[in-house]
Amino acid sequence: MKHQNVKNSTNGLLSLLINIFFCSSLFWALSPWLHSQEALPHFSSPAIITSAGQSAEVQLAAVIAKRAGLEATLIKMATPADLKGTKTLILVLGASLKGLGAAGLDMNQEIDRVKSLLQACQEKKIPIICLHLGGESRRGELSDKIINLFLPQANLALAVRSGNQDDLFTTICQKNNIPLILLERASEGVTYFKEIFQLK
Repeated sequence: MKHQNVKNSTNGLLSLLINIFFCSSLFWALSPWLHSQEALPHFSSPAIITSAGQSAEVQLAAVIAKRAGLEATLIKMATPADLKGTKTLILVLGASLKGLGAAGLDMNQEIDRVKSLLQACQEKKIPIICLHLGGESRRGELSDKIINLFLPQANLALAVRSGNQDDLFTTICQKNNIPLILLERASEGVTYFKEIFQLK
């Protein structure tokens, strides 16, 4: 009888330890997700969507905003004069030589334009959301230059995961304390736009 009690106690202790381990594991598995959800800032509309690099993804960003029900205006080559009444700037990162050529710009002119735009946002206290929707194919020397220049000024970043294989977005965002959302597909941006702009 004494042996049976010891056995039962041992089994009970083992079961308790397993439950504690499971619960602890579940907590630590979920805690980064919970933290990331709590840490997401909120933004207000109306917004302006513009490009940094004149890539085609700026059009995709406009589609995402429309599907989310966000009041936003697409101005591919926005300037400080366009910011009147704007409450959020959505900056789509990614360089395209074809897009720059169609806009009649070279890389230096585009960088100067975006610099002046972001400076005006800082002065007017307009928050900035940076998007990178082109994935791995929208990386490279020119796009990386754009990313390194302008991503550090963001209040929030959304990037397709395949464009972050070298952890460039992770590194910059961690260094500058910027919340980063990694998307499996660009279309997932609709859900996050609804959340951060508090849209129904």
